[in-house]
Order: sequence, then structure tokens, then C-alpha cells
Amino acid sequence: MTSNPAWGEKTSGLEVASAYARHVEGRNVLITGVAPEGVGEGTAIAFASQKPAIIILVSRTREKLEAVASSVRALYPSVHVRIVTIDLASQASIRRAAAEVNGLISRLDLLVNNAGATYNARRWTAEGIEMQFGANHIGPFLFTKLLFPLLEEAAKQSPPGATRIVNLSSHGHRLSTIRFHDYNIENKEVPPEEEPFSPMPPAFGRVQEDGYMPTVAYAQSKTANILFTLYLQEHLQKKGIMSYAVHPGGVSSHLGREHDEEMADAIARTSKYWKNCDEGASTTLVAALDPSLNVRGGLYLADCQFFPAADYAQDPDIAKHLWRLSEDLIGETFNLE
Repeated sequence: MTSNPAWGEKTSGLEVASAYARHVEGRNVLITGVAPEGVGEGTAIAFASQKPAIIILVSRTREKLEAVASSVRALYPSVHVRIVTIDLASQASIRRAAAEVNGLISRLDLLVNNAGATYNARRWTAEGIEMQFGANHIGPFLFTKLLFPLLEEAAKQSPPGATRIVNLSSHGHRLSTIRFHDYNIENKEVPPEEEPFSPMPPAFGRVQEDGYMPTVAYAQSKTANILFTLYLQEHLQKKGIMSYAVHPGGVSSHLGREHDEEMADAIARTSKYWKNCDEGASTTLVAALDPSLNVRGGLYLADCQFFPAADYAQDPDIAKHLWRLSEDLIGETFNLE
């Protein structure tokens, strides 16, 4: 259970940060997927409001990073803000970014894997992985691995569980488990346990001419975010590191800028209330800062409280299988022992 059961969908990220101010002050924070008018910007501003030692903003487009950094500095001039560019669809870029981060800090207290993308047409990462699985899961998996020594160092200097990895997921994960027999979404035959949710709204069940199923691809990547979190939880408590997955809610942002009218309408009907970016950041802030969550209290949060994930997203065997596949796709092991 979280510390404040009264918080919900309209809670402000700034309010959460203020409530947990002493858990931000003097700490090193890194947020991926930061762009103007997005959840990443709301998250950055909320953290910056409570005097972190440094806040590192990481995203693909330097101009967007600089715009958010300027906003943060204008609001909180004393905060040390640095920007690092990354392309989560390129493992070479991820390695360069991680090396740059390692040159900026000697410990990392709070890692927020906020970045996410959704596409209507098939795209591939530099390594030939389907883009949504590659950029939404495999990229953050590798980035977290490369930053892991910094997290371990922070955990040595902090109360057990106060060092956190927060992974942004979505209620959309309920539309598909991991398609181990077809993770590149080429519409191959899969066993019954890997089939997507049915029946789907027509827009969500769309299959492109090349066999690509964009919503299934997105849903698979969001399930992967939760299973990644589950594996981290089960192996990192002894190191004093805790991890949670969050659904930020329906947030008015540019995430769905590629959607056509039919898809946009279908998505609009998935939420009765659309949050601004500050409200969209609040659940992330709870997952990162609430001291009652130093001890594993659940897996997945929405509207600032724990929320049940799909059964397959809570399955340790599926999490282990995904971890091994992820290691294969980055070409190295990610050993948490």
C-alpha cells in the first residue's frame, strides 16, 4: 500500500514531489524520453522542484532536450541540469549515452525509464528488432544494464529500497503477452498462450499488408516493461534496489502523433479523463519516492496506487524467459547477482 491512499488520477506530480521533498534533495536523478509537453517534462519539473543534486535529461532530439532543460532552469535556477542524447533504437547510441552518463556521476539514485514510442507502420531498430519492442523494451534493458554499477553505488549509500528503477508501461499491456514465437510481429503462428486479447476494437486489431500488427506490437512492449520490473524486483532486493512499473494514465501529449483518425478515436475512448503532463508524472513520482515502497509493496501502479496487472505480466517464468531473450538480443548477459 502506498503512503497516501487519497492520491489519484488528478494528483499533481509537483504535489507528490513536495510531499517527499527529503527523498529528492541531494540525489541524482535520470529521466529518459524527455520532450516538451510530455510526461517526461512533467516528471523533470517535479523532481527539479525539490533540489536534486543533478537531474540528467535523456532523449533522442537535442533541441527538445534543450527546451525542457531551459524550462527547468527558468523555474529552478539552482538545479544542476545536464542533457544526454540517446537513440533507444540503436545499441551503439545507447552505449555512447551510458558512457557519457558515467562521466557525469558516480552514483545514480533514481532511474526513470520514461521513454516510449508507438508506430502505425513497421520499423526496425539498427539491430533489426521490431521498433516498438526494440525501443520500448530492449533499449531500456540495455541502458539499465550499463547504468547498473551506478545504481549499485547509490544503494550502498542509501536506505534499502530507496534506490529505484521506475519503468513506464501502460494498461495497453493487457492486449498482448510476449510473442516469443513472433516477437518481431511478422504475423507468424503462435501457440494459444501467446495470442493477443480477443476481440479487439477494429482499430486495435488492425493488420498491415506486411503482417504488422501495430497495437499488438505496442502492447507486447508494454508487457515487457512490467515483466522486466518483476525480474528486477525478484533479484535486486538483496542489493537494496527496488523497481516498479507504472501506467501514467491517459495523458494529452504527442505520443500518438502518427495515429490516423480511426486509431485516435479508439484511443480517446480508453480514458474518461485525460491528464496534463504534471498529473501524468504523479504516479512515476510515487513509484520513485514513496518511502513505504522501499519494501516491495506490489508491482504496477496507476493513478498513484497499486493496480493489478494482467496475469501473464506477473508470471516469473515468463519474466525469466523474456530476460534470456533480451540478453540474446543485446549479445551479452545482464547478471544481477
